[in-house]
Amino acid sequence: MDPNTRGPEEYGHEGDGQGPRQRPPRESLTPDFGQHAPALARTVQLVSGDFLLTVNPVDGSEIEACPPAERPARPVKLTTAERAEAQRTARPPVPPGPAQPALPLLARQDEREQLVRLLARGRSVRLTGPGGSGRTRLLDLVAEDCADLAPDGVVRLNGFGRTSGDLLHDLFYAVYNAPLHRPDRDELLTHLREIGAVVVLDDLQFGGAALDELLDATPECAFLLSATPDVPAPSADSAVEEVLLGGLERADGLDLLEHAVGRPLTEEESTWAGDLWFESEGLPLRFVQAGALLRQRDRLRAGAGAVDEFGVFADAPPADAAETYDLGDEVPLPSLAEAAAPAPLLASRLSASARATLRFAVALDGEIPHQAHLPALVGDTHADAALGELAACGLVSAVGSRYRLAAGVPAQLEAAGYADEAEAGARSAAQHYSWWAGHPSVTPERVCAEADAVLAALAVLGPLTTPPAEGEESAAVHLARTAAPAFAAGLHWSAWERTLRAGAEAARLAGDVAEQAYFHHELGILALCGGSLDRARSELETSIGLRGALSDKRGTVAGRRALALVADRSGTPIGLGPTAAEEVPDARYEESASPAGGVPAAFPTLQPPTTPALVTHRSAPAPSRKARGGLKGLARRNLVAAGAGALLVAVLGTVVTLGATSDNEPNTPSDQVGVNPSASQGLGDGSLGADPAANEGDGGPGAATGRPTDPGPDGTLGTSDDPTPTGSPSGSADPSGSASSSKPPSSSKPPSSSKPPTTSKPPTTSKPPTTSKPPTSEPPTSEPPTSEPPTTDPPSSPSTSDSASGPASSAPASTSASAPESSGSGAPSSSPSVI
Repeated sequence: MDPNTRGPEEYGHEGDGQGPRQRPPRESLTPDFGQHAPALARTVQLVSGDFLLTVNPVDGSEIEACPPAERPARPVKLTTAERAEAQRTARPPVPPGPAQPALPLLARQDEREQLVRLLARGRSVRLTGPGGSGRTRLLDLVAEDCADLAPDGVVRLNGFGRTSGDLLHDLFYAVYNAPLHRPDRDELLTHLREIGAVVVLDDLQFGGAALDELLDATPECAFLLSATPDVPAPSADSAVEEVLLGGLERADGLDLLEHAVGRPLTEEESTWAGDLWFESEGLPLRFVQAGALLRQRDRLRAGAGAVDEFGVFADAPPADAAETYDLGDEVPLPSLAEAAAPAPLLASRLSASARATLRFAVALDGEIPHQAHLPALVGDTHADAALGELAACGLVSAVGSRYRLAAGVPAQLEAAGYADEAEAGARSAAQHYSWWAGHPSVTPERVCAEADAVLAALAVLGPLTTPPAEGEESAAVHLARTAAPAFAAGLHWSAWERTLRAGAEAARLAGDVAEQAYFHHELGILALCGGSLDRARSELETSIGLRGALSDKRGTVAGRRALALVADRSGTPIGLGPTAAEEVPDARYEESASPAGGVPAAFPTLQPPTTPALVTHRSAPAPSRKARGGLKGLARRNLVAAGAGALLVAVLGTVVTLGATSDNEPNTPSDQVGVNPSASQGLGDGSLGADPAANEGDGGPGAATGRPTDPGPDGTLGTSDDPTPTGSPSGSADPSGSASSSKPPSSSKPPSSSKPPTTSKPPTTSKPPTTSKPPTSEPPTSEPPTSEPPTTDPPSSPSTSDSASGPASSAPASTSASAPESSGSGAPSSSPSVI
């Protein structure tokens, strides 16, 4: 079929109103010199639930929240005329060639009346019978009888290869007019509850819970189901009636054979038909095929000159025919074995085009391509007539809107060698469908009609894919790449998903990273439309990683937009980097990144103590992705820092307390130590001094920079002033605590080197105290303070009695003030009054 040539409406084209002799443009006469304009990609916008989906076959589909202006109106039901037209187009096409006589339905009147009676009472029925028992023919007659039973009439559906979810959407589109709109689950169920129809479902392939889901979603519908005995039965609670359909009686079988042959049977033929009835258990399909054998025998008996008026059998090659007869010779009847498996014998007497069509059907798992594709596949302009030959012989049967090999025929043809070139046939079909599905003149609806043949070709070629040669492309990858956007735009999403999965596997085997990224992106979009957020996240992250390796910016942007929508729907922020999930295992579960200071606001009690000796600020750069590894690591670091700070406070408090209580002893340790004790000789030498700050040159306050300043007159970390009033017998000390200091600050007067100062309390505005005991009434103790981290007062509010204007503070406040003083200068204080 040439898509550039406008054909009849049957092929999906409409006339453009141009005359047949219109002169082509000048560019088409010189294709080598003209510049070819690239064909525009077919992008289709449709609404899926509350998403606006743009099917983009180039970079991948784009999805966003549907704006209110783009939301479709509420679907309305089809009228009676529209529903009848839809049912007519859903029927399989009439095979070309001379019209075949319709065979009567014999000995099925009782079953027909029983089915109509049950459906009229609103009951659902399952008609069970083996393949070839005439179930489809019986359903056609029952559907005609039930045309006026329900408000929405009779709806014909096909269950071959369909799930319960697929059938729910098929029923919705058969009753409602909703172009480019795929409702979500809740909206779909709402509309299905309003359908009241007799649903005739042929070739059902599931039962049990899946069938219960289908029946529960449509409470106002009565179902007439058709299935083979190997399909699972309905559940016990489904209340589905069961009607069995068996074979014909011997007399009925002979009557059907006479109708198929078109003449009365001879005595020899009647005996032969009786043996066939016993072997086939009376299946009507066997008598239809036996009638085709007798008709071929009649032609052979008539001689080679008795050919069809239209020349259908003129090209039958004698090489494939097992026998040749002269005019008037007697042709024997087929043997019983040939009558029981008549497909090879029937095929050997057909045209070459019909036999080639059978080879394609065997390669495509029994699917017969549409008759419009047969000329291109077979290579014969009259190959479309092959479908009429196959239908007249009973080798094919109608399945929905297409044809398949009849029951038992595929196995018989495989045994006869028709599957020897299955891979070559599937490859030819894949190349043809790739060209056809990607052509701009082919609508997505027409591609969806050939979905089963396309999927069958992918199923054969996908596992056999290998890395192609230089300049070539994998047939399976190319077919999946061109058919997947059409399935998405045509709302055949089960075929879309199967095509994407087959294409992703074929691209992996072929080593095509770009196509593999496309398929994973589309799978993520499909999962997002279906509400599977975890699967959507996984597929999109895989696609983004592959496209990042290829530096595909446009595809990466499309994937990140979809991934952001997944994060918005799931409520979990997701890093958009392609390897974020690999670097940070817990990144998927964190709610926010930690602040630049490294302290999370959600855990204030886990922060390190605010004591200047325990806080070390460092100028940290912006946190990397690994530094944002969640709050678990931060919480552990904060707990360790808090414990270490509490332990250091306890040790320093014990040291200061022991020094404070030693004034009552005759030989106090403080009298034996100079102004620069060796226990804290310097900073950074492994001594008991506090850790040095990262910004040693910062001159800010200790609470702001993490570096304690020189102790002030009140024992806090303020500015250094004179700690004693004028005339007080005190000296100055080196504020840094270093033995190599040669010039003390002017604001501090060191005491005598031979003995410590006689008082530790600076005088207030009143008379200065004469005692040197600490301002607490409790006896001194050597017990360390608790591990609760103390809080320091700001420098503006003095906490000890050393201030020139404040009263004496309590013991806990003095103890907490001694810790920063001891560690801030690198040596413990020689004055025991600042506890």
